[in-house]
Order: sequence, then C-alpha cells, then structure tokens
Amino acid sequence: MTFEVLQTGVGPLSGDHYVPATPENVLWGRLPCGADAPVLRVAAGDTVTFDTVSHEGILPDQGQDPLGYFTGHGVPAGAVLADAVAIAATAARDAALDGPHVITGPVYVDGAEPGDLLKITVVDLAPRVPYGVISNRHGKGALPGVLPRGTGNVSVFTPVEEREGGLVGLLPVVDGGERTVAFPLAPFLGTMGVAVAGGDRPHSVPPGAHGGNIDINLLVTGTVLYLPVQVPGALAYVGDPHFAQGDGEVALTALEASLRATLRFEVVPRAAALAAFGAVTGPLVRTGEYLVPTGLDPDLDEAMRKAVRAALDLLQARYGMAEHLAYAYLSAATDFDISQVVDIVCGVHARIREADFSGVATGGDA
Repeated sequence: MTFEVLQTGVGPLSGDHYVPATPENVLWGRLPCGADAPVLRVAAGDTVTFDTVSHEGILPDQGQDPLGYFTGHGVPAGAVLADAVAIAATAARDAALDGPHVITGPVYVDGAEPGDLLKITVVDLAPRVPYGVISNRHGKGALPGVLPRGTGNVSVFTPVEEREGGLVGLLPVVDGGERTVAFPLAPFLGTMGVAVAGGDRPHSVPPGAHGGNIDINLLVTGTVLYLPVQVPGALAYVGDPHFAQGDGEVALTALEASLRATLRFEVVPRAAALAAFGAVTGPLVRTGEYLVPTGLDPDLDEAMRKAVRAALDLLQARYGMAEHLAYAYLSAATDFDISQVVDIVCGVHARIREADFSGVATGGDA
C-alpha cells in the first residue's frame, strides 16, 4: 500500500462539511428525487467533502461481500472499506429493478431554484484505496453477445501503484502473466447530479438533463459542472467514482474505485445563466481550456446531433455567433468525443476552446 486508506472519517476532510457514505446517507441503484429529504443543508458557496463507494466488489455477481471479494484478491482486511461492507450488508436494493451505483446525498443548496444553474466545482479527488475493478457483463458493453467470452461475467481486479510521475493502474498482458500494462490515473466522479421533480427516483444508470451517470472523464480536479436545477435546493448528489476511464467506456465499466471528493456548490441565477450560456437544458462542463456542451440519447447518432445542436446554441447565445458560422467553426475546430456508449443513454460531448474566442465579448460569465 502506497497511501493511506481513507476509511470513514480518516484522513484529510478539507470541506466546510463532510458527508460519509454510511448506509443512511446513500441510495443504492437509484437517484434522489424531489420527495427525498436532504442529508445535509449548505449555503451557496460552501464546500462539501463526500465519501463515495464504488459498486464494483459489492454487487451480487461478485458475492455482495466486499471483504471476502477483495481479500480474495490479496487486499488486507484493513484496506477494505468498512462503509462498502455496511452498504453491501444493509442498504436496500432491488437487484432486478435498480441500477448498480452507490449514490451519496442528496445535499440541499440554499437559494437554488428551478430555472437556475447549480455550479459544481471539483475541488479535490482523493483515492480512498489503492485498487479498483474493471468489469464486463453479459448484455452490456459495446460488444454485447460477443464479449465476455463464455457464460460468466469478467471482473478484472486492478491494483494501483505510485510511480515516478504519479499513480498508475496495472493490468497483466495475459492472465497470470508477469508483464503488465501501466496506465495513468485521472480520477473523476462518473455521477454528479440534481434531483428530478416528483416522487419517483430515477434508475442510476441512464444520464439525463439532471446529470447523473454522465461518465465524462474531463471532470477531474479543477473543473466545473453546470446543471439545470429542477427542485428547490437542487438536492445534489455524487457517486460512481472512477480512477480512470477512456472515452466510450466500452467494456461497461472503466477503472471503478472509491474516491473522497470535495466539491463547491454555487448557484447561478437564471438571468445570469442565460446571459453567460443561453438556455442550458442538460449538463455543461467547463475545464481550464474548454466549454463542453453535451448530447444524450439512447441512439448514438441522435446523441451526436444533440451535442452539435447544444454547441451551436451555446456559441450563438454566449458569443452572438451566426449559426452558419458557428457550424463552420465546430466542423473546423471542435472535437466531439463519445463520453460513453454503455449506459442505456449514450453520451457525446463537444470541446470548444475558450481561447479561440478571447477577443469576442460575451453577455456575462458564471
């Protein structure tokens, strides 16, 4: 083990508030809705440190026994997260109807109202354990019916090491072989969202206008996610922690592993949001380099079209760019990446370089 295992309450807790992933603070397989009571209420501008728990290693097809599962892969018992053990043993989940993800929250943000944007800044992401799992299950992934070979699911235990240049994940080239492929970690939360209106909790897998399981790997430390608020207080939540993911996430999961996440929650009032970005109807990401509008749809082609439309709308609203010129710019200068193709609803996101518009006035910023 090359770093401290972050059990509940152990290690740095840098936020103004702390939400541990105890069974009473999580949902397993469902996302919060407007009828859910918050686990915490905060002022706009506050930071919150969340513990998140990966679903990999706690699911029924892995024994629903994280202590047995991970110690079976050589992990010392003390390095298995106690909150994962408690969730697997006590948290309610319908294996036939619910998703796999463990969701921490929700948090009520004072002043957030429908029509506003909730601005979520990723302040810090710390690995809680030095290992994770990459899984491929039947009927899932980019090649359903082809992979995995055979009748069983494939879950690949993946240790993490600290090397010169940072943390890397290690995969053997062949089963049981000594040669390994080492790839860099880039932790992010696959799920960040706001509650939907009404009394029905959404399934945890498909993303939507509420955010949820968007699996956009750009959302590393220092980046921002904007989401359209749907209920008073927004009722924000997080989950599906990743250590690394390639665009597409083709096997079904990427390197799934538990994180401690510190986020800042701010409210962008409707008028300021419209001036800065136009009408934002779904997740909008901002990095140090890019504005990243998204497109979501069960059909990947339609998700691509929605991402293009969202990018056009953003350029027209933010920079006053004529539609035909914005279309030309996107074709010449913007990459459209596949976020994921494995979450029932596919995702595409566009990377618009803000530096290209450094001399163009905007209606405001947020």
